[in-house]
Amino acid sequence: MPNYIAPLEDMMFLFNKLRNNEKYNEIEKYKEVNSELVKDILEEAAKISQNLILPLAKSGDESPPVLENGVVRTSPGYKEAYKKFIEDGWISLSCDPKYGGQGMPKTVSTFFDEMLSSTSLAFKLYSELTIGAYNCILRHASEEIKNTYLPKMVEGKWSGTMCLTEPVCGTDLGLLKTKAEEQSDGTYKISGQKIFITSGDHDLTENIIHLVLARATDSPKGTKGISLFLVPKFIVKEDGNVGSRNGVSTGSIENKMGIKGSATCVLNFDEATGYMIGPKNRGLNSMFTMMNLERIVVGIQGLGISEIAYQNSLSYAKERKQGKANNTKSQNGADFIIDHADIRRSLLNMKSIIEGERALCFWLSQQTEVSLHHSNENAKQEASDFVSLMTPVVKSMFTDMGMEITSEAMQIHGGYGFTKDLGIEQLYRDNRITPIYEGTNSVQAADLVFRKLVTKNGDIIDKYLKLVKEEINIKDEKIQSFTKQLDNYLDMLIKFTDWIKEKINDSKDDVSAACNDYLKVLGLVATAHAWIKVLEVSFKDYDNNKDFYEDKIQTANFYFNRVLPKAESHFKSAITGSNYIMDFKFN
Repeated sequence: MPNYIAPLEDMMFLFNKLRNNEKYNEIEKYKEVNSELVKDILEEAAKISQNLILPLAKSGDESPPVLENGVVRTSPGYKEAYKKFIEDGWISLSCDPKYGGQGMPKTVSTFFDEMLSSTSLAFKLYSELTIGAYNCILRHASEEIKNTYLPKMVEGKWSGTMCLTEPVCGTDLGLLKTKAEEQSDGTYKISGQKIFITSGDHDLTENIIHLVLARATDSPKGTKGISLFLVPKFIVKEDGNVGSRNGVSTGSIENKMGIKGSATCVLNFDEATGYMIGPKNRGLNSMFTMMNLERIVVGIQGLGISEIAYQNSLSYAKERKQGKANNTKSQNGADFIIDHADIRRSLLNMKSIIEGERALCFWLSQQTEVSLHHSNENAKQEASDFVSLMTPVVKSMFTDMGMEITSEAMQIHGGYGFTKDLGIEQLYRDNRITPIYEGTNSVQAADLVFRKLVTKNGDIIDKYLKLVKEEINIKDEKIQSFTKQLDNYLDMLIKFTDWIKEKINDSKDDVSAACNDYLKVLGLVATAHAWIKVLEVSFKDYDNNKDFYEDKIQTANFYFNRVLPKAESHFKSAITGSNYIMDFKFN
């Protein structure tokens, strides 16, 4: 089993030193969320992650959930851990106090999301989908439904799911066949089948609240005719208690490559009672509240798995002896593999990406809170635009990098990484779903380029690039070698953006073939921007914590010299067009 120590020092550094978004600091409800409180929360979060959740990773992988007589039984230890998890109030961390939550901002809960992703992503998914469903219900349901369902979900006694995918459709939801027939009492009878439903059924909670996309019988075809329905596993009685079983059953549990401890189910809806959430035929709008937040969280999953992969690779490299390093003065025997330049390069690649991603994610968490809670509508809209722009970047880049980092971790561990003994290969398998679910990374890239760069709110990418240009205009000479490099890549990204905007009008294939490259360039630049924020503090406060800040400066140095330059190859590759791709004749 891999070892894990929550990176509390880095997390607290970000909270204390990079919580410098002026608009975020104007939000009244978070002014009492101070450093001491956050430190206490994160220390307790680290304990439960390291001591309670981490052992579940192996348990879930070796003994996945089973379907017995129509009931899903979770992996050994899951029920006991979940009971402790909700007793300690961890599901309620970021939820509204009105429904029993603790009201912590995403600048805090994001760190806990990372810890859980590091220790057991499969276990995390049972509560993660509950929070996603909670957010959707909170923003779109009637007061009656919110008062009925949210308190039990916040408490963790009831859980949630999102039910979109069907055998006939994944991304193209306009093809869905699940139907909803209105009843005289205003409820609907939901009939159809949903597949790949994360946490679709289990024995951890007394009720499961499914959010289901379906088409009312009198609605038009395509995405314009889709509505969203709340369909509980058990009907909730007027007194708020669980009643009779609804028409929802589990057909099977998927046999998966990774996250085996998470029950991914085929669900059958047979005239199940459902309640419409939000306006009729606007179900996708409502569901995207859940999906967009979930996409950021999936990015954090990739970050969390990367962190534990790096930690174990570093430890192994310090213990494993193999070969002679060129710079060693040792005369006898083999050297530790950490003395080999290529292993050090691999470790620094992991570290520079992980710490840059964490800083970018912290920046995004502040923007998210501004978009939701600031009193000024213009400030909310600008922040919302930045969140919209960065959501596909975080989802795709963090998960793709997670694949790169877990692969490198296996390589550092050599043959031991390929066996199950140390648990490294499981990290690779568990992370492999993250570039796929919640919209594949290719879909994210297309969404970014075709829908997010320029919207009805204006030229979002132009606003973002101007923001970065302004923020890297720093007079401190110590940082200018970094800002000059980033400025060059910003100019390249501006050229890339102009190329996209020109081609999008007359050559969709050229743009489609360039989407993934564009997302990667934007992601690398955005991470470099986050590193500049870290460096600004590191140089300014250097004498207060020399070891910590020197580590930051040297890690950033690697990122700017070894990682950021990859952006140029993506740019040059993309602008070659698509003719040689589309004209190729496959046999």
